[in-house]
Amino acid sequence: MTMQVITPSTHDIGAFDVRRTLPDKARTMVGPFIFVDQFGPAHFDIGKGMDVRPHPHINLATVTYLFEGAIDHRDSLGTFATIRPGACNLMTAGRGIVHSERTPAAERATGSAISGMQTWLALPDGKEEIDPAFEHAAQDELPLIDDGQVSARVIMGSLWGASSPITQHAATIYADIAMKAGAAIPIEAEADERAVVVALGDASLDGERLDRYSLYILKPGEAMTLRAASDARVMLLGGEAFTTPRHLWWNFVSSSRDRINEAKHDWKDRKFPLVPGDSEEYIPLPGMPKTPAYP
Repeated sequence: MTMQVITPSTHDIGAFDVRRTLPDKARTMVGPFIFVDQFGPAHFDIGKGMDVRPHPHINLATVTYLFEGAIDHRDSLGTFATIRPGACNLMTAGRGIVHSERTPAAERATGSAISGMQTWLALPDGKEEIDPAFEHAAQDELPLIDDGQVSARVIMGSLWGASSPITQHAATIYADIAMKAGAAIPIEAEADERAVVVALGDASLDGERLDRYSLYILKPGEAMTLRAASDARVMLLGGEAFTTPRHLWWNFVSSSRDRINEAKHDWKDRKFPLVPGDSEEYIPLPGMPKTPAYP
């Protein structure tokens, strides 16, 4: 076995399952990626949907990418954006941001599928407290490498000679690789750290079968070949290795435990900004009593 394997922990959150591979006791980060969730596939009943109430982040950037469905994003900058499959939302928390994620009204009215990836990137030294920001790149703005057998979308960074327009705070690679049965694609060796996760279908790496949903961390500097045993969807992620450790507690990431403790108190004391258009609810700090609205 030339690869470190992280088996996901599965969380049933009611409407669908979430499979989490990072963080893990055996591995905290792969490049700037410090949190990797795959959610779904699932189907909401008519009138039902995702309702992630407003909650805070610091010192990280969230990356949302969908295979199916749609999500309305709102944040404390006043952003409203609906993400759909093949597009990317990058929300940079920096010194602090609050956001919510909910199923759009149209999808809620008819019932809809949901499937995708939610990842967090730690912000590098010197950039943890930058201004919060939000970017949306539509599907047609992200490069697509397609040879008829493999369709690889470059979400972040540069791969296979194509570059994404999405901001990189630290050197990052992130790609969605859709493959037909029997197809193959080279996995380049340039990034400091790389990993793959089979989101859908079955695939192998240099002849070694990959378990679906597990995160496989590749040996540095070694070019490899990804091959699909069936129609498959594989995520490639990684980038610049961090030399300063990062701490993660709830929705907060930082190189400083004191900064995380400060954020805890700020959220408890309602010092974070509100989300315009979604300010009646919020997720309380873990361990705090549930309250229906901001005081």
